[in-house]
Amino acid sequence: METTSAINTPGKKKSWKKWLFFSVLLLILIFVIYVLICGMSYSSGTRSGVVIKLSQKGYVFKTYEGELNLGGISEGDGTIMPTRIWRFSVHKKNTGVYDAITKSQGKHVRLYYKEILKNFFWQSETPYLIEKVEIVRE
Repeated sequence: METTSAINTPGKKKSWKKWLFFSVLLLILIFVIYVLICGMSYSSGTRSGVVIKLSQKGYVFKTYEGELNLGGISEGDGTIMPTRIWRFSVHKKNTGVYDAITKSQGKHVRLYYKEILKNFFWQSETPYLIEKVEIVRE
């Protein structure tokens, strides 16, 4: 005499396999969307100032991180607002930009950047990625 549990077993396995398939598919879809968002450019522009710091950071994934002194702003009545520092990153593969920033340290420069929505932890610390450097004045 057969039991009813032996008859229901194949159906349970089938629903479990469907659930696993759709879960894996959903995880892959979420990962693909995340990768697309990480590379998406949010804005682009320029910032001018004096580069005061440029260093390579990271234990395993090395990135170039820097700071640009935007300067103080005169209020007109003799008071000056404190200096503002803008943090930026340079892609590891973009060594030409890194070399140009290194040579222009201490000079007034204009940095062309693009801002990305989200970055992977191995790309950079900041969302501002420098694409081009231009010396404004010596």
